Amino acid sequence: MGLPRQPAVWALLLALAVFPTKAAQTSPAATPQQPQGQEPSDPRAKIRSTVELVVVPVTVKDSKGNLVDDLRKDEFRIFEDGVEQQLSLFSADAFPLSAVVLLDDDLKPKAAGQLQKSLLAIAGAFSESDEVALARFASFFTPVMEFTQDNDRLMAELKRVVSGDEPFPDPESTAPHPTALDQPIPGAPTGQQQSTVDKTTKHVDDAIHAAAEALRGRDRERRKVIILVSDGVDAKTNTYNYDQTLALLLSSDVSVYAIGTDAALLRRGASSLSRYARATGGDIHFVNNAPALSRAYAQVAEEARHQYTLAYVPAGTDRTQNYHSIEVRVRRPGLEVFSRDGYYLVRLP
Repeated sequence: MGLPRQPAVWALLLALAVFPTKAAQTSPAATPQQPQGQEPSDPRAKIRSTVELVVVPVTVKDSKGNLVDDLRKDEFRIFEDGVEQQLSLFSADAFPLSAVVLLDDDLKPKAAGQLQKSLLAIAGAFSESDEVALARFASFFTPVMEFTQDNDRLMAELKRVVSGDEPFPDPESTAPHPTALDQPIPGAPTGQQQSTVDKTTKHVDDAIHAAAEALRGRDRERRKVIILVSDGVDAKTNTYNYDQTLALLLSSDVSVYAIGTDAALLRRGASSLSRYARATGGDIHFVNNAPALSRAYAQVAEEARHQYTLAYVPAGTDRTQNYHSIEVRVRRPGLEVFSRDGYYLVRLP
């Protein structure tokens, strides 16, 4: 079933289409303001007169981890660089997803078997309004399927992966240049260096970076998410470190939803999976068997699709700074709020 389009969502989507989101690309002086005392008759014209709109997806859970979906606009407070902001737009409507499902291809045998048994459940996590790409990684990011809204095609690709018929290239002999879907990863090792590294390391940071690159140009009317299944074990020889990868995620409005297995169960909050998820406004689920994995796919997709959407025009902060922190609070006690740590005023190159 397609997602409903409420009037509030249309207004927000118009804002997204007209203005940069949190990764703004224009100068605050680029757009003239509406003359004081003259209210436009069309609310869309008022949106068009806004200089800069910061859009913040937010998830709220109760103490049992259940999604809270009945909060009102006046129950939210949002701060930029410690300065409270006034909400310009608010929506609790569902948004379609642009998702990269990123699968760890270097798990221990038990965890790898559990992942293999659960893969077909991925197709059931998405609606016909979502677009999904598949990729795998060990030492390098390897695309499996480009973005598609065809759930039958997604299921067919997953069946090929499960059956072993999916032709994964050998990085040493046939894939000297790892790609982010259809784009080369800048700075990736090549030739003999790649062959040697590929046999001994796994690069989580680089894989997330490549997935973010694939998502950064997708339609702004969609939630852009990475659904990462991994044990979180990461080599120290990544081309991109955590800070560089996080900067790309935040500047591209991409959230990470991680499903941690095997070694991630031991490290929990100390793992890079948890750090990426919390910093980008995503979430992490820890699983230890195939049925739990199957349930987690649907849980993270539903959570990402049904976030609250808050938007504000920044006021009272230093606009000469490129990075700005964000904090979202709710007035109702006993709830946990998930939102990204901040945004960049100018997109990273």
